[in-house]
Amino acid sequence: MPFIQETTNPFSSENPDAGRWYLAYTKPRQEQIAHVNLEQQAFESYLPLYKKFKKTEQGPVALFEPMFPRYILFRPGKPEQSISAVRSTKGVATIVRFGFEPALLHDDLVQRIRQLEQDRNHATLQELSNIKAGQTVRLKHTALKGIEGLVQNVSSKRVAVLLEILGRPTLVQLEHHQVELTHA
Repeated sequence: MPFIQETTNPFSSENPDAGRWYLAYTKPRQEQIAHVNLEQQAFESYLPLYKKFKKTEQGPVALFEPMFPRYILFRPGKPEQSISAVRSTKGVATIVRFGFEPALLHDDLVQRIRQLEQDRNHATLQELSNIKAGQTVRLKHTALKGIEGLVQNVSSKRVAVLLEILGRPTLVQLEHHQVELTHA
């Protein structure tokens, strides 16, 4: 069973695909504008967001960005609603099509995307970190910048790194933004 398919008559008032979603291609960085305007026109719209952490001098900060940049999912709020108004919705560039027919996404695919989004958005920095015990990292933003060490432990707030300082192994607790993986 494919997740995206062509439809036969999406503009009819008796749409057999009412449980499915359409896909709109937005103008650059206007996904949120399209989302708000679709909702104001009584469409059900869904903009999947992706949690990531941005490194700052004060430490990592959680940000939410579109999971699929420039795409938003939508469906009519009522069976008789036509999707033709979406083409002129502020923030929307066009409706994604296969030839002349709008693409449809199955509701079970949208539910999987929602679950993935929910799981990721509840994850901690530790769970999303690409730094793991046993890896070699390089220090940055400290007096010891450039020194390499071995990761011993990773928590949601700190990375424990084993460094050789003055010929002796020393365990140092650092914040995530103070280390980077070495690419050996």
